[in-house]
Amino acid sequence: MKLDYREITRGLKFPEGPIAMADGSVLVVEIEGGRLIRVLRDGTKAVAAELGGGPNGAAIGPDGLCYVCNNGGFNWIHHDDGFSRPHGRADRYTGGSIQRVDLVTGAVETLYTECDGNPIMGPNDIVFDGKGGFWFTDHGKSYDRLMDRGALYYAALDGSFIREAAFPVITPNGCGLSPDGRTLYASETETGRLWAWPITGRGELAKEAWPSPHGGRFVGGSQGYQRFDSMAVEANGNICVASLVHGGISVFSPEGGLIEFHEAPEPYCTNICFGGPDMRTAYITLSGYGMLVAVDWPRPGLPLVHQGYVPG
Repeated sequence: MKLDYREITRGLKFPEGPIAMADGSVLVVEIEGGRLIRVLRDGTKAVAAELGGGPNGAAIGPDGLCYVCNNGGFNWIHHDDGFSRPHGRADRYTGGSIQRVDLVTGAVETLYTECDGNPIMGPNDIVFDGKGGFWFTDHGKSYDRLMDRGALYYAALDGSFIREAAFPVITPNGCGLSPDGRTLYASETETGRLWAWPITGRGELAKEAWPSPHGGRFVGGSQGYQRFDSMAVEANGNICVASLVHGGISVFSPEGGLIEFHEAPEPYCTNICFGGPDMRTAYITLSGYGMLVAVDWPRPGLPLVHQGYVPG
């Protein structure tokens, strides 16, 4: 089925990481622009912070601050019709990081750049667990003839603790939690696969035996050639994964298997989040043409742990 969407705004520089705020605005990052943007209900855009690099996933913490996965940046290809797409590691890349943003002042600080001496190469998506920490994916970087092997991490919001939870993961992108908070989901871009791990402790995951490459349970895969991006979870536990190439949203059952596919109007459908008073408005980033759109979703989304926070 095709997405029946309402355009909120356009002209964003490869938007990602949407956050539906309680005041009706939506925060997005601009990966190409290196900024955090607040989009108001009427489509007006305001710069919330200058981040540099390549800000990717974002989430609001219990302190009301915005936590950002910064992948360090890409090079870019621009098409004549206005379509843009990332292409390899930025020439000026200096590493990935987790940043923390004060939405009132725009101040930015860096929390993490490495784990146990291993640099964070390309952090991508982030989800808070309500227990003082967050999970995030490290997608890695592709450069020359090489491609980093990615990982899943858990970190404390005060910068005091970080742990590698699963490795190696092939280009992990989106991450999300089940409604009961006991299962971590992650999507892989280049394989077009969705995986699940039971959470057993602070930054600890139960692992399945070989042939799972990283201990994850296979939930579902793409139909044809698809590259998975970020995700959101429905209140009933379904996992909604944005996809590239044949852009859209694939909805998977937590027990496994594809339920439905919502086709987007462009190849780079990169992320989805839920908001609105009944959590049935899906905000979706169509990044190639720099758009943020809204869709009336058939089922309510799962409220994020700190979604109700209003800054100021």
